[in-house]
Amino acid sequence: GNPSVRLVEERLAAIEGAEDALLFGSGMAAITTSILALVKTGSHVVLFADCYRRTRQFVGQFLDRFGVAHTLVASADVEALAAAIRPETRLVISEAPTNPYLNVVDLDAVARIGRERRVKTLIDATFATPLNLRPIAHGIDLVVHSGTKYLAGHSDLCCGAIVGTTRMIERLRHHAVMYGGSLNAQDCYLLERSLKTLDLRVRQQSHNALTVARGL
Repeated sequence: GNPSVRLVEERLAAIEGAEDALLFGSGMAAITTSILALVKTGSHVVLFADCYRRTRQFVGQFLDRFGVAHTLVASADVEALAAAIRPETRLVISEAPTNPYLNVVDLDAVARIGRERRVKTLIDATFATPLNLRPIAHGIDLVVHSGTKYLAGHSDLCCGAIVGTTRMIERLRHHAVMYGGSLNAQDCYLLERSLKTLDLRVRQQSHNALTVARGL
């Protein structure tokens, strides 16, 4: 634990509209810790096919060695998601928007299916940022960010984050301490600096992108 880290976790949770947050040294540390905390041998994971490549590799290659099965479903295909869930399914993973095709799944439907089937839902919302999308408000259990990108915004640090309920985050914190993907205090200082300008940066970036799109 570190007070500098905790301060930024609390601010990020507030921006996301979540109860709590957990910081990591990278986005992949956040993803892998979340997954490992929620599955065990014999579990099954459903993953949308255009998720981040390293996430797909972790689920499809690394977890397979430890007896965790998975099913890939077409991007944003909620019906395929529902059909893929088994009694041993423990987790559904998607991005919103996806990288790089920018597909957006129906988060309300994903959350509803997760609740009905008692399966945890995880959304990587790196590309959206909390200013454009808050999956927690749609009923998603966990939201992951590669903070290296928009949250940090200055290409001078590498970090990751998970946000969710206090109960879920405390469960993940126990695993995070053991796996060692901690974020150092100096990078927390830089991340706190960046969060102060997140609104200004994302609004201008969105404006610029829309101007280019209209021009094209």
